[in-house]
Amino acid sequence: MSIIHGIVLGLVQGLSEFLPVSSSGHLVLLQRIFGISEPGLFFSVMLHVGTLIAVFVVLWRDIWAILCKPIQPLTGFLILATVPAVIAALAFRGSIDMVFETGKYLGFSFLITSVLLCTAEYFSRRASTTKALKEATEMNWLDALIVGLMQAFALIPGVSRSGATITGALSRKMNRDFAARFSFLLSIPAILGALVLQLFELINGSVTAEAAVNAGALIAGFLTAAFTGYFAVRFMLRIIREKTLYGFAIYTAVLGLLVLVDQFWTHLVF
Repeated sequence: MSIIHGIVLGLVQGLSEFLPVSSSGHLVLLQRIFGISEPGLFFSVMLHVGTLIAVFVVLWRDIWAILCKPIQPLTGFLILATVPAVIAALAFRGSIDMVFETGKYLGFSFLITSVLLCTAEYFSRRASTTKALKEATEMNWLDALIVGLMQAFALIPGVSRSGATITGALSRKMNRDFAARFSFLLSIPAILGALVLQLFELINGSVTAEAAVNAGALIAGFLTAAFTGYFAVRFMLRIIREKTLYGFAIYTAVLGLLVLVDQFWTHLVF
């Protein structure tokens, strides 16, 4: 893997991890288009570490408040919202891996993301008319569970994790800013879970395959993922507060249609 490949994969990971366009779907598509082989486990771990650093830098006040007072409702809600994804990942890992490897259903998944984002805006507009939007102190266990179920659904490549969780939050009449912040805080245990799983596989797998990863590509990918992830989180927080998600919905809809055309007709990539 070259340094250019490392930068490209880091750029895609950093941006699409937090923008509601599906990082997993874009990585699958990118590898198909440019013929980039599946990156080694250690390289994937370092990309995730980069995006994790971005979340900690942007949301350090929220994270510090949780660390200073770990026994609080928000901590419980984050744990509860994480459980469905853990169960789904363990139960359907074989099927999820198959979709990652083949890109099957990727076009449909991008379209689902588009529908989710439009649905999020519908729920947000309907809730805003009631002027009874929930703040952090008004969240309940059912809100957390629904957001968690949406995160579990987003394990499918092409379905955006941030888009799905924000949709779940807005469907429960949460304030848009808090919905985005809860979604990004929820990414911390999700990313940490992926890290632990990949490190476990790395320790129990072939180390020689990882040695082939170029050190320059590794560093370039890590720094690019962290740098772009930082701006992606800040950009998304501003978008969710001041704008709508329709632009992302249009993008994923067009992308999904293009992928479907290729999968069922042109076969240039799939």
